[in-house]
Amino acid sequence: MRPAISLTNVSKVFDIVREKQVSLKAAVLSFRRPPSQKLVALQNLDLVVSHGEALAVIGRNGSGKSTLLGIIGRIYKPTTGTVEVDGRVATLLDPGAGFHPDLTGRENIFFNGAIMGLTTAQVRNCIDDVIEFAELNNFIDAPVKTYSSGMLLRLGFSIAVQTNPDILLIDEAIAVGDATFQEKCYERIESFKRMGKTIVFVTHDLEAARSVASRAIWLDKGKVCADGEPEKVIDAYLACVLDQ
Repeated sequence: MRPAISLTNVSKVFDIVREKQVSLKAAVLSFRRPPSQKLVALQNLDLVVSHGEALAVIGRNGSGKSTLLGIIGRIYKPTTGTVEVDGRVATLLDPGAGFHPDLTGRENIFFNGAIMGLTTAQVRNCIDDVIEFAELNNFIDAPVKTYSSGMLLRLGFSIAVQTNPDILLIDEAIAVGDATFQEKCYERIESFKRMGKTIVFVTHDLEAARSVASRAIWLDKGKVCADGEPEKVIDAYLACVLDQ
């Protein structure tokens, strides 16, 4: 069987511009390009995730965790290497990401469904479940620009899980919600695991990594420092952090 996710020799380098022209005239008259700095987010990374695995990605800020999810979710193109994904992917990176602010919550469900490759009929079949899980019945026909961050989180997570993807990518977004909704989200993730879905989630909550993940990787400076059982990977990560 093909793996759910396969990354081979993947690197991602961003160009960070350190200087901006102050005006259009200055830009036209300038004979030099603004200096830029290379930011290496991922370095020659190899990763295989099997169908049904729940993979936690841990590490310090700036270690490449979110970039990894962006690469898997086709938000970023790798600078080098190849990425193969077997199945339909739902991505939850930030509350509000992927929403059109002037569309209603209901319209954004159809909008996101189309982006995920669902037909209008398929979205209609699940839209009531999306609205109910998000607890937005009274607000679903209001523009999402009027939503709080918590409401955006609930809608985004609900779309991600209720549209029945094969692979679910989550980047720390659950931490934004209140305790009750967090518990609801983790219950849904456990249901996904029982269904044999593939889950990759970035988290700073090491207890969540211990309880939810069947496998963990520790990223540092764009490289995998440890890969294996969550408890062992977390212990290695904490030993390094506490030693510095």
